[in-house]
Amino acid sequence: MTRKQYFIIILILGSLATISPFSIDMYLPGFPAIAKDLNTTIAQVQLSLTAYLVGISAGQLLYGPLLDRFGRKKPLYVGLFIYILTSLACAYTESVNSLIIMRFLQAIGGCVGMVAAQALVRDIFPVNKTAQAFSLLTLVIAVSPMVAPTVGGYLTAAFGWHSVFVILAVITALIMLGVYFALPEGQQADASISLKPKPVLTNFFTVLKQEQFLLYMLAGGIATAAPFAYIAGSADVFMNIYHVSEQEYGWIFAFLAFAMIGSTQLNHIILNKFKSESVIDFTLIYQTVVGVLLVVGTYYGWFGKYALIALLFIFLTGQGLLNPNATALSLAPFTKNTGSAAALLGSFRMAMGGLMSAAVSVLHTGTTLPMVSVMAACSVVGLIILLLGKRTIRYRANRRSVEDDTSVLVSTASDMN
Repeated sequence: MTRKQYFIIILILGSLATISPFSIDMYLPGFPAIAKDLNTTIAQVQLSLTAYLVGISAGQLLYGPLLDRFGRKKPLYVGLFIYILTSLACAYTESVNSLIIMRFLQAIGGCVGMVAAQALVRDIFPVNKTAQAFSLLTLVIAVSPMVAPTVGGYLTAAFGWHSVFVILAVITALIMLGVYFALPEGQQADASISLKPKPVLTNFFTVLKQEQFLLYMLAGGIATAAPFAYIAGSADVFMNIYHVSEQEYGWIFAFLAFAMIGSTQLNHIILNKFKSESVIDFTLIYQTVVGVLLVVGTYYGWFGKYALIALLFIFLTGQGLLNPNATALSLAPFTKNTGSAAALLGSFRMAMGGLMSAAVSVLHTGTTLPMVSVMAACSVVGLIILLLGKRTIRYRANRRSVEDDTSVLVSTASDMN
């Protein structure tokens, strides 16, 4: 594979994976305008974000078996087409309830890009190169929060919030063309994979029995849900509490997204000297410390707008280190059922993201505390699961080793007799 081919593949895979981040971030500056236009509250509009995250979670479980059964591209085309249609429906909705429903269906279509991108990385690149590939993929994904809210803010101010969904449909149509003309097929269709409920569930349970996958899915999935709490609460915090404009909010969001971009590139360098396991350990510890500081400082009123932005920047830097390494370690054990593994991984992450965004909405107090508290909780729980999970895996490995040694001794003694 030439460098040019490598670049094109990463760009297309990254674009597929950015469909959902764009769908989440691009309409955030329009929350006040949507609430006003649809005669509802910002808290109700936030539920359209929760509906999108729930849709991603459910949809990925659907696409995992489909991508393994029919190959990567056919389900990809179907999902992207559904996304384009529902994006246009969102643009012309006239009530918040219909917006919530359309956002759910939009997510069902768009989430195929996330599952397919992860599965194709595992298909195309060797195991020892997947963490680096995921780092570059995360870099492309991380650019979207920089661009999406800024573009969304200007579009909303100039043409209204409806235009955001029209642009999303156009962008996805262009990505579909890139998939058709330049993306490798990846793993071929496997007719032996059944789509009946029992075999599908059996495949999922087989994946979940893999200890390394389960550990990094749980710890990484909960920890990487922290940015969703930030996304759900940031528009209210900065635009209603600190009274910034739509355009200024877009620039703040872009600046904080740069935290993930920089750390993603740093991760690419760090992996030349350290293992992914060590990077995840360090990241969760420091995010926990910063998260607790955010909660305590917010409770006692220590932070102004700029101090809050600075600490959020430090906290979000960890996502560029955590996300690609947790993904690589989760998928590394698999050569078969990769689509199902990627679906479970993505589904769990989005489910946690939806839960955290809903928690911010439910705990809404008109202050910054709900947002930072949920963010900190994600890191604390993720760290606890990681530490307990590693201890459990080591204990079971040692126990199996003792049992194997005992079996050998018994067998040897029996032979001697």
